[in-house]
Amino acid sequence: MPTTKHILVYSDSLTWGIIPTTRQRLPFEERWPGVLHAALNAGENGRIRLTEDCLNGRRTAFDDPYKPGRNALSGVQQVIEAQSPLDLVILLLGTNDFQSMHQHKPWHSATGIAALINAIRTAPVEPGMPVPPILVIAPPQLDNPRGPIGPKFEGGDVASRGLAQAIRQVSGDAGCAFFDSNTVTTSSTHDGVHLDADQHHALGVALAPVVAELLADGATD
Repeated sequence: MPTTKHILVYSDSLTWGIIPTTRQRLPFEERWPGVLHAALNAGENGRIRLTEDCLNGRRTAFDDPYKPGRNALSGVQQVIEAQSPLDLVILLLGTNDFQSMHQHKPWHSATGIAALINAIRTAPVEPGMPVPPILVIAPPQLDNPRGPIGPKFEGGDVASRGLAQAIRQVSGDAGCAFFDSNTVTTSSTHDGVHLDADQHHALGVALAPVVAELLADGATD
């Protein structure tokens, strides 16, 4: 009998499933990790367990001056240690690096991703537990942020241009798998930042064969 494969998704509100223009949350089966989980378990990939660690406002490696704990780098090693053994880590971060209180360029955010990759690979997991492969997903391009969240992301659509390419570069340099969400979806048609329900579905479906291949490549049974 094949062993259960364990995937960790480490992300922000785009994965937490905030419903654009509200503070409500999509149910698990409608969020892209839930769509991915269902697709993987419907196939011939064995048993798949997927754990979400997603926090609204999470940056790659930067602090939020108004809310504590939003620096992804500061706690990622403890998350890896707590959730190990892992067969795959999926990172989807970068959007919040372009909130209006920051003066970041794509290089800053991509360098934050590179720091996260290194931290995951050097996490103090127990002896004999594997260092998991990493799939890095570039978030959809911000598009005229509007609605209640508009002021928080004012100017972010301009500042973040080129983010996907910058993340692709650091992912390739680090030997990580990469997926550009912009190839299958835009940001929300309602707020220009998050994902609408149909966009969650499209992303989850598109990721299923990518993740299945990564799990197969790492199979040992």
